[in-house]
Amino acid sequence: MTDPVSREFFAPPTRRQLLTMIGKVGGAGALYQAMTVLGHAADSQFSAPPRLTGAKPGASVVVLGAGLAGMVAAYELTKAGYTVQVLEFQDRTGGRNWSVRGGDTITELGSIQTVQFAPGNYLNPGPWRIPYHHRTVLHYCKELGVELEHFAQINHNAFVHRKDAYGGKPQRYREISTDFKGHVAELLSKSLNAGALDTAVTAEDKARLFDAMKEWGVLDKNRAYTKSIKVGEQRGWDRAPGGGVNGAPIPGEVGTLSDTLSTKVWQQIGFYAENVMQTTMFQPKGGMDRIGKGFAAKIGHLVRLNTRVSKIAQDDNGVTVSWTDSKTGVSGQTRADWLVCTIPATVLGQLDVQVSDAKKAAIRALPYSNSVKIGLEMKRRFWETDYAIYGGHSFTDQDISLISYPTGNWFGDGPAVVLGAYPYGLIGSYRLAGLTPEKRIAAALDQGSVFHPAEYKAEFLSGASVAWNRIPWILGCCATWTETSRAAHYQNLVSLDGRVVLAGEHCSYYGCWQEGALLSSLDAISRLHQRASAA
Repeated sequence: MTDPVSREFFAPPTRRQLLTMIGKVGGAGALYQAMTVLGHAADSQFSAPPRLTGAKPGASVVVLGAGLAGMVAAYELTKAGYTVQVLEFQDRTGGRNWSVRGGDTITELGSIQTVQFAPGNYLNPGPWRIPYHHRTVLHYCKELGVELEHFAQINHNAFVHRKDAYGGKPQRYREISTDFKGHVAELLSKSLNAGALDTAVTAEDKARLFDAMKEWGVLDKNRAYTKSIKVGEQRGWDRAPGGGVNGAPIPGEVGTLSDTLSTKVWQQIGFYAENVMQTTMFQPKGGMDRIGKGFAAKIGHLVRLNTRVSKIAQDDNGVTVSWTDSKTGVSGQTRADWLVCTIPATVLGQLDVQVSDAKKAAIRALPYSNSVKIGLEMKRRFWETDYAIYGGHSFTDQDISLISYPTGNWFGDGPAVVLGAYPYGLIGSYRLAGLTPEKRIAAALDQGSVFHPAEYKAEFLSGASVAWNRIPWILGCCATWTETSRAAHYQNLVSLDGRVVLAGEHCSYYGCWQEGALLSSLDAISRLHQRASAA
């Protein structure tokens, strides 16, 4: 008989206790996702754009930056009746909402690339997919007439590669993910059968777990994970089902527990289980920059391009922005009642900005991560014709991190662009960023050949790359908050400081996503409008 202490020790946690533990271990982001799963929070805080009406006659706003945060601010404030001007450093709108095509140039610190892709082909150096629950992005895509298509996020027929697993030979994701759950199910069944978990589960739950492990892990009558027709239906075949005399399928041999664990496939399983990485995802047809161009079609006439801001000053009556035209060298000032600043913190921290010391500290305390994207244009879609891979990603522990196969124009003829590298964070991204663009392409071809050894280099046409820490107008990929830095600086960063408010993905809890940039901007202009109406 189980003693009361043991029963209490193994009692399942309440929802409140579970959420408290998740919050302590994983922080606010993990807590929010857990609350979403348990039905206590929505996937996005967006329900509809703010209804901003009744702007005072002649009230004006200057917006710094024509990325999505800046353009949605200008778009909604103009509808509310404000006079708006947008100042943009680059010679285009969109910011990180960016697609590069043949004839475009990519300017980094120390290099300039000219993209040579064939007409219709492109690389999205920044955002490239939209989860189904990013309702703000989806709302504006619909409002702006941006056509969306499905983005193939997960592909069980793509590969997972680790240098120390299976002798360095890539394995199909469907094979090793099936092996992983099969071996885990067998081990749990053995533990249940041996009574090792009797104190943790009731007899009724134990019986249910036996059934669950047998079905989930595709175990045999002895509760063992072995080669079988049922396993083949999930894992794949040595000989696929056919017709006639030799129509019977032959299942493949399952991997050993040791080999399966060596692939660390749980990392990919966990990746695909993330709330923002689940399978219903979208992309604008023809390139992610269709969203930025949709905003530009509405408010592009308000944007002054090639405008380098040097100083932001404010007083009781308004704000003054000093700037220089990077094309002509002409200097000037823009005066307005209010200011929305979407300049990345990496650049804003270098400017003369008249805000509180607390906001200056918040701006300077926020580092940005790095990532590198490399687009490789291939002569033909060999991953489809030769490997039966249609979209999705193949993962590796090399510097390139993954390759992603294009969604759209499946079965098409002619060249197509593979995302040949997407390392994020440390090590791989900085090693690739430190190379010249030509050497990055060579490295991506060398490392990607592990998946497609006969085709990768032979079919290569041209390449282009973007190392975000070398892009002069941002000097990084996106903001990297920690729980400690958020506690110290976040509210100071997003506060309305006199007549100045900041917006962008760095001013949100949805960092590194366009959803965060838009949500932040809508919140900022709502507070600005409230203050302006009461002034």
